[in-house]
Amino acid sequence: MAIYKLSMSVQYATDRGSLPTRPQFRRWVKVAQQRNLQIVLRIVDEQEGLALNSKYRGRNYATNVLTFTYSDNEFSPGGMDMQYGDIVICAPVVEREASEQGKALQAHYAHLVIHATLHLQGYDHENEHDAARMEALESKLMEKLKYANPY
Repeated sequence: MAIYKLSMSVQYATDRGSLPTRPQFRRWVKVAQQRNLQIVLRIVDEQEGLALNSKYRGRNYATNVLTFTYSDNEFSPGGMDMQYGDIVICAPVVEREASEQGKALQAHYAHLVIHATLHLQGYDHENEHDAARMEALESKLMEKLKYANPY
């Protein structure tokens, strides 16, 4: 099993209750980690989630998670293969979805963190084949964490 470096900062930009802890977020990222990562994970309110989704995706609503990837390895210290990225999670949307879908809140957070971490590493769901591959891996990783299949 390969050991990868992880540098992660967690920013709580909302005062919502029931937010996962930094160690929980770190555990969820690490289970999906397949390369060296430097991540800023920001938990936001609906207003910031809406502003970011509108600005960067042209959609006028707050979404559960946004992933921003910065992959210019020329600037990696010591030439280390490092993937840089930001993950933005909108707490009110996550809470609402978990309730509507009958999911445990922590499990839904875990799934979204895994999903975003995979995006940072090049996974996507733009076509059926890629979506099936990504969903299968997400389900496997959730099972590894002892959570139910999110699909």
